Amino acid sequence: MCARLRAATSGRRFRPSPWGGLLALAVAAGCIQLGNWQHGKAERKAAAQSLLDQRTQDGAIRLGGTAADAEDLRSRQVVVRGHFETGRQFLVDNRIQRERAGYHVITPLHIEGSDMRVLVNRGWIPASDQHADLPPVPTPDETVELRGTAVVPGQRFFTLGPEPAGDSWQPVWQNLDLARFRTFAPWPLQPVVVQLDPASPAGFGREWPRPDERLERHLSYALQWYGFAASALLIWLALGWRRR
Repeated sequence: MCARLRAATSGRRFRPSPWGGLLALAVAAGCIQLGNWQHGKAERKAAAQSLLDQRTQDGAIRLGGTAADAEDLRSRQVVVRGHFETGRQFLVDNRIQRERAGYHVITPLHIEGSDMRVLVNRGWIPASDQHADLPPVPTPDETVELRGTAVVPGQRFFTLGPEPAGDSWQPVWQNLDLARFRTFAPWPLQPVVVQLDPASPAGFGREWPRPDERLERHLSYALQWYGFAASALLIWLALGWRRR
């Protein structure tokens, strides 16, 4: 190896370009940041899955009319009793299940014996052939007892365009935005969404993804970005060997 290195550098002198070095460092720093971002996403997903696995072993908590702490409920199994109110029901667009486009159905549940409501993600329904035609959403009128997982919705969203402005109610949303929903809600609202258990009534398609879904892909992306950073520096070093 040393002999090959001496042969490759014979008659050459290491005179690297300082401007090239700055460019290589800038490229490497950017790639490292992107790698750290992907690695961070993988770590957060792994932590979320670990918390869900741990709390799934605990007994279910009954969700009542007193406002709960979102972090105390995160990923916990909950039981709640009440009746659905479809006046503020909405569909979350662009949800894919088994390569089919559709919606998640989000319906407020009026918790029995209180003024409190909680949003329930009842699962996935397919979109109509004409996207402007909303699919029917059958909803029971009677009191129901539901079981599910308490989910704390995110606060940062990717949107395909601005949400409609104004005070008018929109039946289709791009994201499950709890803060936005509060601006329409004339009653108190729990800070979590109940992701309906497949065994509970009044639901639709409920093939909920694992929190650590695509974990390996994020780690692979992180390694690729770190490799690009190393390549940028190696290319700069290689080009620094110039003929005398």
